[in-house]
Amino acid sequence: MTLLILLLAVLLLILLITVIKLHPFISFLIVCILTGLCKGMDVGQITGSVQKGIGELMGSLMVILCVGAMLGKLVADSGAANKIASGLIQAFGTKRIQWALVLTAFIVGIPLFYGVGFVLLVPLVITVATRYKLPAVYLGLPTLAALSVTHGFLPPHPSPVALSEQFHADMGMTLLYGMMIAIPAIIIAGPVFSVTLKKYTNKPLAIFTSNDIPEDKLPGMFPSLLAAFLPVLLIAADTIVKVIIPQKNDFTKIIHTLGDPSIAMLLSLLIAIYTLGTRQGKNIKTIMAPMGDAVKDISGILLIIAGAGALKQILLDTGISNELIQPLTTLAIHPLLLAWGISAILRVSIGSATVAGLTAAGIVAPMIASSGVNPCLMVLATGAGSLFFSHVNDPGFWMFKEYFNLTVKETIKTWSVMETIVSVAGLIGVFIINYFI
Repeated sequence: MTLLILLLAVLLLILLITVIKLHPFISFLIVCILTGLCKGMDVGQITGSVQKGIGELMGSLMVILCVGAMLGKLVADSGAANKIASGLIQAFGTKRIQWALVLTAFIVGIPLFYGVGFVLLVPLVITVATRYKLPAVYLGLPTLAALSVTHGFLPPHPSPVALSEQFHADMGMTLLYGMMIAIPAIIIAGPVFSVTLKKYTNKPLAIFTSNDIPEDKLPGMFPSLLAAFLPVLLIAADTIVKVIIPQKNDFTKIIHTLGDPSIAMLLSLLIAIYTLGTRQGKNIKTIMAPMGDAVKDISGILLIIAGAGALKQILLDTGISNELIQPLTTLAIHPLLLAWGISAILRVSIGSATVAGLTAAGIVAPMIASSGVNPCLMVLATGAGSLFFSHVNDPGFWMFKEYFNLTVKETIKTWSVMETIVSVAGLIGVFIINYFI
């Protein structure tokens, strides 16, 4: 009976989001209420669980996600991303221009949220493709593969951060393992797969061509790279110090403080405000204005994460999670594959990678204690599954189609295949790391 209730809850969630077109947050709340009622909870208990689930998850994530959105907006608006791209293209040369764009996307994709990265980098790709007379899809898909991987695998992006909280995984180790998996996944789904894409010579719509920012208006290369990479460096340094210097002293306390994700993001933002803002002659009011818009841009993601937190708590408080632990652990399926599979099924059904990953986490997270699987790898397996086969129910699918002027069939053969390669490569990478740790 418990399994049936869970299956009906997931099916209802899919129905409300994809068929009825309700906002995912409202859909989560409806499913939470009905699931609680089916398990005999009264209304007061249900609302209490919902509030607890939202509060516990959002309380630990709000600073990271909101400050991260502000940092990404500053990197985009200041021209730092353009500076990194132009510098790398100049360094790599025209023959390796694709690799320059991929590396650009990987670097600026770490602080930029996916939607921001997409609308920032795709016009740049189209402009470069037009200038050097190369197929736009051939340059664009590898660039977006890098953005997709950072979005699905690497903190401080919302989904990996929220999954780390759900699975109680160390964010620094998740980032390091994620980097180890991300690089080969990007290469396979990007430059390697793109060898088959030169036949797609569709001319992108001229409206999406970017306007070049004058070189003298761009920030320097060092402050641009520093703004993009500083959060990663601080969090990674904290993790490395924990491993090589387990005993606490004044030095390790400083590193652990700076490497705390919230502190790392806030410090990086403050430094970027100076290096990319006031040092460039901008006043604080001008710099701050777009930051409010940045938080508005991610409000939908915040609501999705909040809804997933509520559902997780309902599954715990009704006992559904605990009742499912024993049957799931007796299945002849590795927990990492199970997490990836559930996330992939939800991704194909719902379209949203964030909803898919967080919903899957709420189902499989209770297994960790009994399975002995590294929680960081569960984060990455779930994140990889959430990227599987993007198609017509995913807004990203339509954005790629319209920007690159493709048919639906061509978009499936390019974009959807790339996302599937990223997902499967991520799963393989997770199992390789799991074998050695």
